[in-house]
Amino acid sequence: MPIKVLIVDDSALMRALLTEIIGGAPDLNVVGAAPDAIAALEMIKSLNPDVLTLDIEMPKMDGLEFLDRLMRVRPMPVVMISALTRRGSEATMTALELGAVDFVAKPRLESRSLLENYAEDIRDKIRAAHGARLSGGCRATLSQPAPDPARSGGAPLSRRVLDDKLIAIGASTGGTEAIKTVLRDLPEEVPGIVIVQHMPESFTASFAARLDSLSRVKVIEAKGGERIQPGHAYLAPGHSHLLVKRSGAAYLTELSQSDPVNRHRPSVDALFRSVAQHARGNAIGVILTGMGKDGAQGLLEMHQAGAWNIGQDQDSCVVYGMPREAAQVGAVDLVAPLTQVAERVMQRLRSGA
Repeated sequence: MPIKVLIVDDSALMRALLTEIIGGAPDLNVVGAAPDAIAALEMIKSLNPDVLTLDIEMPKMDGLEFLDRLMRVRPMPVVMISALTRRGSEATMTALELGAVDFVAKPRLESRSLLENYAEDIRDKIRAAHGARLSGGCRATLSQPAPDPARSGGAPLSRRVLDDKLIAIGASTGGTEAIKTVLRDLPEEVPGIVIVQHMPESFTASFAARLDSLSRVKVIEAKGGERIQPGHAYLAPGHSHLLVKRSGAAYLTELSQSDPVNRHRPSVDALFRSVAQHARGNAIGVILTGMGKDGAQGLLEMHQAGAWNIGQDQDSCVVYGMPREAAQVGAVDLVAPLTQVAERVMQRLRSGA
């Protein structure tokens, strides 16, 4: 049975475009298109959609207020349609914290190929949202206090471990909240961290700033050429692959605008493969919630090079795609709930292995 989709957008042009794009897939069925949140509430009652696409900026009630109310009274999968602006990106981060499964940027209509890529992207995200877990460990809130990293016990890490080790994290759908949970559970004294989250380029700076405000580690959007320092996390910008290279005893960030890998740039596979090459047995790989298989082969290369890898478990994932693929190819040494990932990483680092 096709997935029933309700479109909520105040722009008649966007409603028509999204209806054409979504309705063009045989497994998706647009059951309605609402011009505002008030109309959407009535249509949800009468049409019982499986997935909602929701604009952020709307009259009468904006998308964030509507989403907050919806998740309290009738939780359902929501894919946000976000403007390519700083305000739009910050609002999107809030929407994901409120419970939206994923988001897509409003399409650029400069060429047919861009529109075709956009169409494929939004259809995939609607399919993933339909099967997403709406509750569980992947949901964090701004009101939660940052946990005490000392709860896992153990002595502080040695200078050698801090300088020699490297942590690489990859995620996609549901990953913004999952990455936030992992980073907030880590102490300030931790080896350098490199992160890929599938996200458009206009959103990664806001995401890095949000992570930095909530974490003990310093989080920045990677610019390329930075020396990877302990207590710092480097997030791939949305326009480039993030790679790791070695210069003497130091790890450095490197950006590449080579072709997408698994349809993604930045790609988790691209990061993990570079870590396998340059950090080898000094690396720890972390693969979190996300649709698709990006990261599985790169994590396997890390495993084969001597790295220790952990995957998020099914029950705490929004979408159990990437961690499942990695486990199936034998790339994962340990599977754990999201709330235990940081603790298990610290235990591994303190073991000296």
